[in-house]
Amino acid sequence: MNKNSNIKRGKLYLVPTPIGNLEDITLRALRILKEVDLILAEDTRTTGVLLKKYEITTPMQSHHKFNEHSTTERICERIERGETIALVSDAGSPGISDPGFFLTRACIEKDIDIEALPGATAFVPALTASGLPTDRFCFEGFLPQKKGRQTRLKELANEHRTIILYESPFRVVKTLEQIAEFISPLREVVVCRELTKIYEEFKRGLPFELISYYKQNVPKGEIVIIIAGKSEKDNEYKDEEKIKRAGKAG
Repeated sequence: MNKNSNIKRGKLYLVPTPIGNLEDITLRALRILKEVDLILAEDTRTTGVLLKKYEITTPMQSHHKFNEHSTTERICERIERGETIALVSDAGSPGISDPGFFLTRACIEKDIDIEALPGATAFVPALTASGLPTDRFCFEGFLPQKKGRQTRLKELANEHRTIILYESPFRVVKTLEQIAEFISPLREVVVCRELTKIYEEFKRGLPFELISYYKQNVPKGEIVIIIAGKSEKDNEYKDEEKIKRAGKAG
């Protein structure tokens, strides 16, 4: 164990890491990462870049969605024996569309102390810079890739709060097309790309405007999509569609 540590023994720390710019880490997070006995990393190579920059030599162990069920029990046993362990994901806050929930719940069930540090997460800067209402919002994370995807989008069509999604760059155009089809073609949408990085980009517009842009400019990197909540414009569009259908029927 780290004999110079002043932190409490037998504890799990949930430590956010930068979503892009490595300077976006708190002094407290750096101290915890230096003082704990072990760092659980989603990808040790990715976390290794951060640790190297700040000259942190704490041992690391892989902990990700493919092994968390098999490793969690042993991790809890180590904490119960008095070790301090920090959990980090590749970027952002553990448990927010990243591994973390399963281990956190297991520690709670075993009455193990947990301390969650505040810090980076992609949807907050995306939302605050989007220009869409920030007073009330819902975070959906990643939509189902196949089963249940259309159902979820149809449910979100009735959501009055600003909607936040995470998305793969390979599915941006498809998702925008589905937003137009299942939510509304008149909703304002903001696509936020590569937040805090050199090529950070915000593109604002209606779904079909953004579809046209991204068909010509293939998106790369991490993506956050912000969608305006339901408004009177949606009702106006539906009324127009009803009139068109009635005209065709006549």
